[in-house]
Amino acid sequence: MTRIRNQRGAALIETAITIPMVLLVSVAIFEFGRAYQTWQVLTNAAREGARVSILSNSTDQDVTDAVHNYLVAGQIPGGAAVPVVLERNVAFGTTTASRITVNYPFDFMVIGPVARLVRGDSELGGALTLSAAALMRNEG
Repeated sequence: MTRIRNQRGAALIETAITIPMVLLVSVAIFEFGRAYQTWQVLTNAAREGARVSILSNSTDQDVTDAVHNYLVAGQIPGGAAVPVVLERNVAFGTTTASRITVNYPFDFMVIGPVARLVRGDSELGGALTLSAAALMRNEG
């Protein structure tokens, strides 16, 4: 009976230590999944811009609009204001190509604030610049 009384609080202490770690790992999985999904949308938006840019009658504004429309449809916050870098006539073997690069500042929703709770000057979970590029051969 004495041994059982001595261990009554052990389970509570183990739970108090384990639950925050399990929650942090779970949140990290969701956060990095969200970052990966955002990167996938950026990659597809760059491809969409590259498809438009290789057309002979497309303008720079057409390309930028195609990328921004894809980002907005992909529900990227601030997608309509994301900078798009367009390079036409990039050397590509014996022909030329167009390269579209999209950079997006991704903010972690939970990891950053939790890290700053633990240590006020922590840079963990700060803004991360996601970059995606697409290169397509020009027509004609």
